[in-house]
Amino acid sequence: MKVKKISAANIEASALPGLFDEEKIDFQPIQYVNWAAYPYKPKVSFRVAHTKDAILLHFKVKEASVRAKYGEDDGSVWTDSCVEFFLIPANDGEYYNIECNCAGTILIGAGATRNGRERAPKEITSLVQRWASLGREPFEERVEDTSWEVALIIPYAVFFKHQIDSLDGKLIKANFYKCGDELQTPHFLSWSPIDIENPDFHRPDFFDTLEFE
Repeated sequence: MKVKKISAANIEASALPGLFDEEKIDFQPIQYVNWAAYPYKPKVSFRVAHTKDAILLHFKVKEASVRAKYGEDDGSVWTDSCVEFFLIPANDGEYYNIECNCAGTILIGAGATRNGRERAPKEITSLVQRWASLGREPFEERVEDTSWEVALIIPYAVFFKHQIDSLDGKLIKANFYKCGDELQTPHFLSWSPIDIENPDFHRPDFFDTLEFE
């Protein structure tokens, strides 16, 4: 998938949906239900672009219930209504997991495998600008059809184990996910399919390619 480069100085995360509309950046579905034990399939899509110093992300979700129990970064946001972006920004096999619940609460980890991952400190997660259509306050599960969006500006400084100055012209392996481990109906969707027996998003061997302009 191609990732368009756009010039956007001093943009706020809340302005990303409008900017993406202007730049005619299309949504991509997160639609693969990889595990028969978890058949629920909320409607999820994302779009992505980059600037000279950041990755820009916009997710749209419609699901049967929502939760944002975690209101502080580095919590267990994957148990909430959560969207995720995993990527290998350099060629050394180390990947980052950037996870965001529907209130814009962030978790970032880095490492080469699922085990022994290094969590980003608060001074790193705080670099991610975010906008959440449901607001930024935590809340318990609401069991009702709900549409929500989050937009993220992820500066390259977030990749705290690397020195990433530019992604221009790079081919980056990545995957995008939607989950909600502790929701009324747990689910695990991916952009690029994962062909293993049990749910596990920490599988860089199933990442697909993003082609950065």
